[in-house]
Amino acid sequence: MIRRLMLGTAAAVMMVAQGIAMAEGDATKDIVTTAVQAGSFKTLAAALDAAGLAETLKGKGPFTVFAPSDEAFAKLPAGTVDTLLKPENKQQLIAVLTYHVVPGKVMAADVVKLNAAATINGQRVDVKIAGEKVQIDQAQVVATDIACSNGVIHVIDQVILPSKLNIPATADKAGTFKTLLAAAKAAGLVEVLSGDKPLTVFAPTDAAFAKLTAGTVESLLKPENKAKLIAILKFHVVPGRVFSNEVLSKKELKTVQGGTLTASMKSGVATINGAGIVATDIDAANGVIHVIDSVMLPPVAPAKGAQVPPAASQHASYVCPHTGQLMTNRVSARRRR
Repeated sequence: MIRRLMLGTAAAVMMVAQGIAMAEGDATKDIVTTAVQAGSFKTLAAALDAAGLAETLKGKGPFTVFAPSDEAFAKLPAGTVDTLLKPENKQQLIAVLTYHVVPGKVMAADVVKLNAAATINGQRVDVKIAGEKVQIDQAQVVATDIACSNGVIHVIDQVILPSKLNIPATADKAGTFKTLLAAAKAAGLVEVLSGDKPLTVFAPTDAAFAKLTAGTVESLLKPENKAKLIAILKFHVVPGRVFSNEVLSKKELKTVQGGTLTASMKSGVATINGAGIVATDIDAANGVIHVIDSVMLPPVAPAKGAQVPPAASQHASYVCPHTGQLMTNRVSARRRR
């Protein structure tokens, strides 16, 4: 979903008061031409050429570019730019540059109303107002509204970097998903979660797995219960990047397991299939992670020919720690809420 990203009028006034000049562009020239002619974006222009993105940003668009100046690139560790410009690192360079571009022509009027915006890289940048400064991730916006024929440029004082870690690596770095990672390994799903296709994972913490009946995890990790483990883990995965605002707006999400997750908000608390969502929008190179406080279990399909009870919606599934079988049990209306 394209979200408009703007810098509030109040923030612009603050920058002028601080002596930061507001740049003026030429609305007849495209983004790349404007950047080149400005004379202070030589490194960015070279990087766009090396990544094969110059023609894209000369195209129809519109685009909003958070453009690091030459001084911003110079702040990177010595040798970083030279390394990124090597042909063998082209994909990494593309990932970095596209992280600086937001779809649409987004002027400087409303950014103070947002906390994040999706880039064409797929990951989101954070938008923060810190005192009299407007920040995109850790970079400060130093000039805004440079008009171009196919969009607009806002100048930032640092190069912002997307996550390079895939979903399993991101979870491993967090240190609180050891059980989930062990389960993914036992299920043979680590490679899938490390792939190029973007995924959204509702990740139960170690504490969430500890809530299960004693012996449940050990039973699921047995080779003979691999199919059940795969079904449970896939029930926590949704295709594509679905950020927190979309989770709540869509309400229902189809999982790669085939089941449906239902999101709700009550008294300021967000849940997904009854599990509390305790952290959101953790970016990974190939998707996004939302942290949940309980393990979600897929419903059990009724046996062929069996009658579905009228109150089937009041049944939840669980795993028998002795047999490893998925079972069903009635839950109270209070728990379902």
